Amino acid sequence: MRAKRKQKLFVTLGLVALAAIAVGLTLYALRSNINLFFSPVQIVEGEAPMERQIRAGGMVKEGSVARNPDSLDVGFTVTDYVEDLEVRYSGILPDLFREGQGVVVVGELQPGGWLRADQVLAKHDENYMPPEVAQALEEAGYSPEDYQAKAAEVGKRLEARAASAGQ
Repeated sequence: MRAKRKQKLFVTLGLVALAAIAVGLTLYALRSNINLFFSPVQIVEGEAPMERQIRAGGMVKEGSVARNPDSLDVGFTVTDYVEDLEVRYSGILPDLFREGQGVVVVGELQPGGWLRADQVLAKHDENYMPPEVAQALEEAGYSPEDYQAKAAEVGKRLEARAASAGQ
């Protein structure tokens, strides 16, 4: 091999090695930022990783919201009407957060089976279902329409309770 050709080969191999290292580091960095969606059914079945950031969604279970009067700590249950997931959050909840409404929480699943939420996202309509929830329910063998009917039923019950409390 000539010296010039040998030099080009080393430069090419060096560039390929640097590109491989850059791609590897990028994938490693992205791996820690990806937060996958899990429904309460999947979490109870053990499909969700422990102590890694995930997203979970469903409806806030009726009668499950418990606020600490001395702090911003709130505990509530997210349900897909098949399984329930206990969520603990410390902070100000969105204005649209209430029982019977759809939520998506971002946080870490703890060894005790509950989720420590870093972020709570509330949806504006009890008929709205995040696409991830619909897909997870279908994969678990449940109909999203049944889920929406149950959510509408809970919403009506909560409205009736609020109307009777206001009188």
